Amino acid sequence: MSSGTVARVPLTAEQDQLAVSLIRGMAMDGPLAANSGHQGTAMALAPLGHVLFSRVLRHDPADPAWPDRDRFVLSNGHASILQYTLLYLSGYGLELDDLRRFRQWESATPGHPEAGHTAGVEVTTGPLGQGFANAVGMAIAEENLRARFGADAQDHHTFVVAGDGCLMEGISHEAASLAGHLGLGRLICVFDDNLITIDGSTSLATSDEVAERFRAYGWDVIELGEMADDLDGLEAALLAAKEQTAKPSLLILRSHIGEPSPDHVDTHAAHGNPFSADDVTRTKAVMGIPDEAFWAPDDLVAAYRTRAAERGAAARAEWTRRSADVTATPDWRAAWHGTGTDGWDGGLPAYDLGESLATRKAIQKALDATYDALPGLISGSADLTGSNGTGLDRTTAFSADDRTGRYLHYGVREHAMGAALVGMAQHGGTLPIGGTFFVFSDYMRPSIRLAALSGAKCCFVFTHDSVGVGEDGPTHQPVEHLATLRAMPDLHVIRPADGNETIQAWADVVRHDGPSVLVLSRQNIRVTTDGSAVARGAGIVSDCEGPPQIVLVGTGSEVELCVDAATALGEQGVAARAVSLPSWDRFAEQDVSFRRRILPPGVPVVSVEAATTFGWDRYADVAIGIDRFGASAPGGLVLDKLGINVDHVVQRALDLVT
Repeated sequence: MSSGTVARVPLTAEQDQLAVSLIRGMAMDGPLAANSGHQGTAMALAPLGHVLFSRVLRHDPADPAWPDRDRFVLSNGHASILQYTLLYLSGYGLELDDLRRFRQWESATPGHPEAGHTAGVEVTTGPLGQGFANAVGMAIAEENLRARFGADAQDHHTFVVAGDGCLMEGISHEAASLAGHLGLGRLICVFDDNLITIDGSTSLATSDEVAERFRAYGWDVIELGEMADDLDGLEAALLAAKEQTAKPSLLILRSHIGEPSPDHVDTHAAHGNPFSADDVTRTKAVMGIPDEAFWAPDDLVAAYRTRAAERGAAARAEWTRRSADVTATPDWRAAWHGTGTDGWDGGLPAYDLGESLATRKAIQKALDATYDALPGLISGSADLTGSNGTGLDRTTAFSADDRTGRYLHYGVREHAMGAALVGMAQHGGTLPIGGTFFVFSDYMRPSIRLAALSGAKCCFVFTHDSVGVGEDGPTHQPVEHLATLRAMPDLHVIRPADGNETIQAWADVVRHDGPSVLVLSRQNIRVTTDGSAVARGAGIVSDCEGPPQIVLVGTGSEVELCVDAATALGEQGVAARAVSLPSWDRFAEQDVSFRRRILPPGVPVVSVEAATTFGWDRYADVAIGIDRFGASAPGGLVLDKLGINVDHVVQRALDLVT
């Protein structure tokens, strides 16, 4: 049996049709029971979903995470009941009770698919276009791993289903352009062209020629037309797309939302509101199935699961055999688990106190020092390689001509980059990082949020972190961004004080099991720390003799300022402590005794950070920051004019203790 093929054990023609009817029935029953949900798209795509899961996808319900499975992404995640029903039929652990609890508290079938929550769900989708861009990242990961470790280890495809809304979203334009440029031939997207949105016909808002648009991006476009119910035709089209290896494929499928409802086909009423009980009854009559909620004949479900198990076991066994030599290597194991080989952190540099460098420069030193020992590391930037410090000196760029490269030029596509990082992380085998200016995190916030929701192990590197950017002015000077990212659950945010904290921040990123953000400076910063504060989120940088009368706490470049202000206060007879607090979330995880040792109860605290003061009231009695937009001028002058200077800190501290 050749790589990438499995034994096909088809269901009977009768079982095929019953399976499609079952899926359509569940698509109505789930939203009806929940009084919430989207049945129309799931009904229309039932034949496609059935063909994918029963005939085309290489997947194994017994091991949903085996490395060489085909990836399936439902970008139009509002049709989640379709995916849940397919997972139920295939034997991924969902049962009828799970479908009955669709969209309910603590159910395994939430409103939109969530990675890590439901077995078989690869990425978290729902915000339209995100899954499409995630799939681009998955395809990048597969191509890179296959080129580096061989086809015996990685030889699969990424399938994504996207709707009209997905392709309207700006992120789809960015991601499709990138995919075409890179020639991701193992990426196959089925565009569900149903011409319906919640408001009504797509003609209300768009007149794009989608086929021509994607051809211009460099995709192979196949216009399938009216074959949404043709099981054999769908199979043939999908298998033909797999043969196209030079370009990503877009299959444009004309479907009819709500099919085969006698009343709501091709209407927006079939989109976002559940059918009435009468609508469901009338539609089931058209299909010729019992008017029974969650109808699922035991023999059909058993046959479906048997076939899925047989196909899956054959595919996985074949991969296990051919990949055994590769997957036993330390590099593969480290890459697949997102860790380093033994002693991976032994070569990390350290800086002497008093040295001066920008933290964006220090991160590149950390990346280069760990390049060999982190075989999953893939870096990149949205057209700011030299500025972000994310370049890797020891590799080439990943491209259509060189799949081995471990650096990605994303172009000016911040949102697609963010989603691709998530897709690469969720694919497995990679430790992806991507960089841009901190102010442009606005362009990729939805992807960052879904990374946090998914627990995706990736790293967002944001440089030029304050009004210290200087002459570029307030459009390029982040002020509120740090507070907003700190507010995001399950996102690890680090703003290191200097080169040593940056080095340790990178080590912390590698050890952390989830998404991380590094917030780094444009300007040079004097080394004042040993980097140890990163591990527990905070640490004492300079201290006084005896108990402090005041604590000055800062992050990033302002830690240096706090150290100098503490010295000045000491010269005036005020016992002052300077603290670095690079990670609020890590500090919050520590026990009370540690937090009180760093910030003693009853001792006034002044915080200093070149960003909005929002949130600092949890730690500080007085917060020095920037609660306005910046200005265009040399960075040092802007900081000084906005009160981020030693004299201001000293005066505010004296006001508290005298």
